[in-house]
Amino acid sequence: MIEIAIVLVIIGLLLAGVLKGQELINSAKFKNLAGDFKSIPVFIYGYQDKYKALPGDDANAQLHLGPTAVQATTPGTVGNGAIEGAWNSIITTDESFLFWQHVRLAGFGPGSIVITDPSYLPKNTLGGSIGVTNSSTNFPITGIKGTYVVCSDSIPGKFAKQLDAMLDDGNPATGSLMISTVTIGGAPMVDTAHVLDDNTYLVCMGY
Repeated sequence: MIEIAIVLVIIGLLLAGVLKGQELINSAKFKNLAGDFKSIPVFIYGYQDKYKALPGDDANAQLHLGPTAVQATTPGTVGNGAIEGAWNSIITTDESFLFWQHVRLAGFGPGSIVITDPSYLPKNTLGGSIGVTNSSTNFPITGIKGTYVVCSDSIPGKFAKQLDAMLDDGNPATGSLMISTVTIGGAPMVDTAHVLDDNTYLVCMGY
């Protein structure tokens, strides 16, 4: 009996350690996801302050950043004060795609400056895409407001709800942070009851 009791205690301690470890991993993932939404506005405002232009939309990118900088040619007008293009664009001439090169060359963000590099486009801690836009024709979630909209996808519902509670009003259909199942032009989830913990979602926040 004593031996069985000792084994049970050891098993209990191991299970507690595993659960605590998983809790720490989830906490780290959540902090990284929240950090993405907080850092991108810093990149934008830092670039604006330094160059009086928007990254990706900078009409003088090579003058400001050097000859390796690529100036956007699509989808709108360069230098018009809008980061145009889909938040998750893979078109190398789009402003929203070149946003990442410009902020990195300016020293505001980490990552490759080579637009053909397979690792060029950033990923969130869960492997989903991260991006920014303020093109009204490419707003990812219906009704979302903001001068700039930052999006991140493949986020489990349990993290999406935590992000909304921490960064906004806790309602996926209102406020500056919204949750959707569609990556472009989708409707927001109607309430937190419909955001399932194990399903993955698009989370966008307007600034």
